[in-house]
Amino acid sequence: MGGGKRFAVLLCAEDSDYVKKRYGGYYGVFVEMLAEEGETWDVFRVASGHFPDEDKIGDYDGFVITGSCNDAHGNDVWICKLIALLKKLDSLKKKVLGICFGHQLRNSQLEISYVINLNLFLANSILGRALGGKTGRAISGWDIGVTTIHLSSSSSKLFSSLKIPATLSVIECHRDEVRELPLKAEVMAWSEKTGVEMFRYGDHMMGIQGHPEYTKDILLHLIDRLLQRSFIADSYADELKANLGKVEPDKDAWKKLCTSFLKGRL
Repeated sequence: MGGGKRFAVLLCAEDSDYVKKRYGGYYGVFVEMLAEEGETWDVFRVASGHFPDEDKIGDYDGFVITGSCNDAHGNDVWICKLIALLKKLDSLKKKVLGICFGHQLRNSQLEISYVINLNLFLANSILGRALGGKTGRAISGWDIGVTTIHLSSSSSKLFSSLKIPATLSVIECHRDEVRELPLKAEVMAWSEKTGVEMFRYGDHMMGIQGHPEYTKDILLHLIDRLLQRSFIADSYADELKANLGKVEPDKDAWKKLCTSFLKGRL
């Protein structure tokens, strides 16, 4: 049914005990959202230095970059190595879906000084950085909760066959953002707080600032962890928890959107 395709999750964070126990780690969360019958899904814990062999990259039909606790504008050894891998994937025109951290990565060779940070698939951020965009701390601070994003008219056209509404709710948890897109990249969605919620680079790379893979219980767990580490105040944590019951994320729509892009069905 999946045509025997092969995909890889590039895991940019350590699994918490809670997510390991409940979902089998963040890898399990992504597989639950994206995997279909007949496909093979592998995981590479890139934050721990585990990368795919260069001669095996061509074996994969697509890659997913997860969120991370690290800054997409950092220069840790593994982040620089991930940027190099993303450039390689771009040259091969491999499908890449970046979530939050994956959305924000910038191209360190094209950008000498730090300018921008985008919080996606931060995968959206790392992707933006790798392609030459600019990422950095969001001026508006933390964006946590269920956020309404607006698709651009071109995005609505692209996703027309999926019958995706023009506005979608998605779980957000980031304080970095993409401030400037790579050349030739297109803004696909925005929100009141974040100007680049999604972007597309060619037909093969897409970054998402939010977390379409998250469930509300994962977000509640993250809020508690941020509170324990004094990243957010008690009053803000209470406010976030009180607001969580008001809006549901559009998980089914995001699943259709992400799988269709990653698997070339648009």
